[in-house]
Amino acid sequence: MAKRKRLGPAEAFSTPQAAPETKSAVSKPPIASVAGEVAAMDAVARMAAVLESARDEGRLVQKIPLDRVVADHLIRDRMGADPTEMAALVDSLRRRGQQTPIEVVDLGGERYGLVSGWRRLHALRDLANAGGTETVLARIIAPGTEAEAYVAMVEENEIRVGLSYYERARIVLRAEEAGIYPTRKAALQGLFANVSRAKRSKIGSFITVVEALDDHLRFPTEIGERLGLQLAKALEAGQGEDLQAVLATPAPDADHEQNALRGALAAPASAPRKPAKAAPAKNAPVWGEITLRETKAGLVLKGPGVTDAFKTALEAWLAQKG
Repeated sequence: MAKRKRLGPAEAFSTPQAAPETKSAVSKPPIASVAGEVAAMDAVARMAAVLESARDEGRLVQKIPLDRVVADHLIRDRMGADPTEMAALVDSLRRRGQQTPIEVVDLGGERYGLVSGWRRLHALRDLANAGGTETVLARIIAPGTEAEAYVAMVEENEIRVGLSYYERARIVLRAEEAGIYPTRKAALQGLFANVSRAKRSKIGSFITVVEALDDHLRFPTEIGERLGLQLAKALEAGQGEDLQAVLATPAPDADHEQNALRGALAAPASAPRKPAKAAPAKNAPVWGEITLRETKAGLVLKGPGVTDAFKTALEAWLAQKG
């Protein structure tokens, strides 16, 4: 009987050495490699599509230079900013950075028109002048119409820092004058569709105050709801000249201005002058319904009668007069 070989300690606990793997055992099949590359390219394409969609829909926050933003792209609804509130905003931006992006529209040529975020933009510019960042976080939106851009501006201010009734009425009037809306009623309804009917009615009353006293008031945004409605009622009763007269002397502050207005409201109103009726034009051509209104910028002709034929005839007439 043959003797068995006695194993040493190292041999007893060693494992058999595996046979070397051949090249075909470790390399991936060509079809698997191609499939992986296609999947990676598809993931990149899908990510690019998501980013492009977010950018087109105004959901992508981007960093753009402050000096590329045109602050007066729209007629602003806010007439000014309280110095104390602006100082607090600047301090917050200095300590915490910009938390909420502004909204802009792409004007082309790497220029962007401001839609909402007027206070944040100016606060960041103050910081930039003091050595701070020279960029702003922004969402580039694409409103379908110019009216929608104004609605975005107004709603942003309504949510964050409410406008005064005077500022609300003023932007309605300016939007109508700029032709953003065809009528004042449409401007009021369009810009403030999300407020109550009672609030819209009060804004409409303040429009009367803006029209009559905008060039005479020094502190219009300080006029409260009650005084504004009283002024609107007095203006409708024909006290416009009386109110303008007390504002002829510039007031040093809002309290003095409002006290002067209250004094005029308490005083007996002067007899309103009846406007003279204009004699109807004889042999005037009939162009249809046309409304003529005088603004600071000049005369505004509106209505279905303002046709291309009317414009051509008017231009010819003006050329003869010139």
